Amino acid sequence: MSGAGRSGRRGDEARVGRRTGGARIGIVGTESSHVDHVVRYCNAEHRAGPARVVAVAPATPDERVRDLGIDRVVGAPAELLGLVDAVVIADRDARRHAGQALPFLTAGLPTLVDKPFAADVADGEAMVAAARRHGAPLTSYSALRWHPALAAVTRIAPRAVVATGPADPASPYAGIHFYGTHPVELALLLAPGPIGPVRIETGDGIVVAHALVGGTAVTVQFVAPADPPVPFHVQVTGAAEVVGTALELGPDYLHPGLDAFFGMVRTGTPPVPLDDLLRPVRLLAPVAHHLAQTGSGPTTPPAPDRNAAQP
Repeated sequence: MSGAGRSGRRGDEARVGRRTGGARIGIVGTESSHVDHVVRYCNAEHRAGPARVVAVAPATPDERVRDLGIDRVVGAPAELLGLVDAVVIADRDARRHAGQALPFLTAGLPTLVDKPFAADVADGEAMVAAARRHGAPLTSYSALRWHPALAAVTRIAPRAVVATGPADPASPYAGIHFYGTHPVELALLLAPGPIGPVRIETGDGIVVAHALVGGTAVTVQFVAPADPPVPFHVQVTGAAEVVGTALELGPDYLHPGLDAFFGMVRTGTPPVPLDDLLRPVRLLAPVAHHLAQTGSGPTTPPAPDRNAAQP
């Protein structure tokens, strides 16, 4: 069969999967604790209706796939094609996300790319372009985007936004992008519009980024992780008040985001506009570049156990 024929058949399969609730879910990469949440959500608690995780693939050839109670383990991500109706890219290293996601997007499959969406603007643009070209539902987000505590700050028209969270430029998982995407996405969720030039400052155990975003003064504070780490926090200054809130994580903190993903699987409509997927990558790119050039910024102890809770 020609490549065009295979692509068309897979596109038909993806559309059937959307109509039936995307019953077959594949996962790429098993190191992240997020994978355990997805399997529990689908296979144990049946929160996604008929959807079940049916197959997993290693993120890299040398990854030892964890036992998740899933019978079908394939040797490489692309081998999931034909076995699944939708896919979760769960590799913790965003530098590999585009290469892992593009075959599924080209096939028209609904795809969730776990945070961070990308560690390079060009990679992010390639995924968005493929989703548009092939009609593939695509989404990515920080779990904090769906946090109920944000209701306290979204009611205010912002003049300034400050978002804070732990982040490590020395992380083996694409550096500042790995955790830094959380406070950045929170800030940009509250400050829509184009991102102006980004100014970066570094202090003792902290990196701070400033930008004017659609007329709102945005500050993101990346704090060196400690034990316990600084909480995720957002503060909004309006015309007549200042409101802030911490965002604490419960045991089911991923569920609202998974609700959004499976809604996309059923309807084909992404819960986050595609252009918005690129905004955190665009703001973080100059931060990562600055840190690479200066060699400054906080560092942390070795990466936590792969099963440790992580947003």
